[in-house]
Amino acid sequence: MNANRARTGALMATASMLCVQVGLALSIGLIEYIGVEGAAWLRLLWAGIILLVIVRPRPSKFTRSTFLMCVVLGVVTAGVTLLFMAALDRIPLGTASALEFLGPLSVAVLLGKGRYRFVWPAIAAIGVVLLTEPWHGSIDLIGVAYALGAAVCWACYILLTQRVGDGVDGANGLAVSMGTAALFSSILVGPSVFSRMTPEILLIGIGIALLLPVIPFTLELMALRRLTTASFGTLMSVEPAFAMLVGFVVLDQVPGPGGVVGICLVVAAGIGAARAGGRSAPPVPAEVGG
Repeated sequence: MNANRARTGALMATASMLCVQVGLALSIGLIEYIGVEGAAWLRLLWAGIILLVIVRPRPSKFTRSTFLMCVVLGVVTAGVTLLFMAALDRIPLGTASALEFLGPLSVAVLLGKGRYRFVWPAIAAIGVVLLTEPWHGSIDLIGVAYALGAAVCWACYILLTQRVGDGVDGANGLAVSMGTAALFSSILVGPSVFSRMTPEILLIGIGIALLLPVIPFTLELMALRRLTTASFGTLMSVEPAFAMLVGFVVLDQVPGPGGVVGICLVVAAGIGAARAGGRSAPPVPAEVGG
């Protein structure tokens, strides 16, 4: 039973990562018009609106503590999105990706159990380094700080998403968290990008928001109901491989030999983590009130 849950969770996480990378590739065209912070904000804004309208979360689905947890998750979600985009404005994508992956890797190492606790994360880490080649390009310390901040937020996102998935029925928690992320990001960067918005850009933002983050965050919520946080964190190492694949197909970015070896390593680590990381069925959240 756990093995089946692990396989299902791994498929959901894999589909999520593919959506993320396609969404990022399509977002690149918006950056020259509204900047990196504008591209991040537009995705969060539409994601919050779409989920709140579709799900229409009810108060009966929450306790005071679970609602607060959803709000915190929303702030963390906005943080990882805005900080990573800010890092990309200062340091190469490979360096930023390698630094951000320290978040889920830390979750995998600290919360993993058994004799393979350090094996799969170690293999994944080597693969990510080969994939991203962080030694290339100049280093901006502020950019590094942004990427490390995104790593901390990503680790918190994994832990909080599982708790929200276990404690709140359906997509209600996701709707509240994304609504919070939309509001929080609007307060932070909205005023600086409002003037650059056009009707065309706003419409494009709807489609991109579905690819990133509506669909992937929904899939991740469902995956974390089936996988341990440690295995999910290691499985996320496959994302740089998807980034390279999408970059090759969509952006004509050809990987080098090191990148090909890196892909093999992270895929192997992801498969190993998923096979060993199935959870027992989480408790069914109870409604509050009537």
